Amino acid sequence: MEEDAVPGKVKIAPAKFAQIDPSVAKAKPKTNADNSSLLMDVPLTVVVELGRARKLFREVLSFTPGTVIELEKLTGEPLDILVNGKPIARGEVVVMDENFAVRVTEIIGAHDGKESGEKA
Repeated sequence: MEEDAVPGKVKIAPAKFAQIDPSVAKAKPKTNADNSSLLMDVPLTVVVELGRARKLFREVLSFTPGTVIELEKLTGEPLDILVNGKPIARGEVVVMDENFAVRVTEIIGAHDGKESGEKA
């Protein structure tokens, strides 16, 4: 606290700014395209959700190879594709070289998507 300041009173002083280097002031501002390259190596979790099922703990303990679990989705319904838990697209199952894959059929825009667990 400065000597001339009175307790409970606010001391007002003019602002002091550092000099701006002219070479920095004339530099071209970065665009979003320039900044997007910073994100290219960020790992994301991608999940394709075939469906969901609720099971009791004792039911899960009884699972063996070959156990069939009924899901809430029907055959032929679009699959949800989530990135870090947020729906970003829908797709369908395809077979490629004897492996299962997902073909993206629809990209969900920010205004189209529903939050996880939100009902229509």
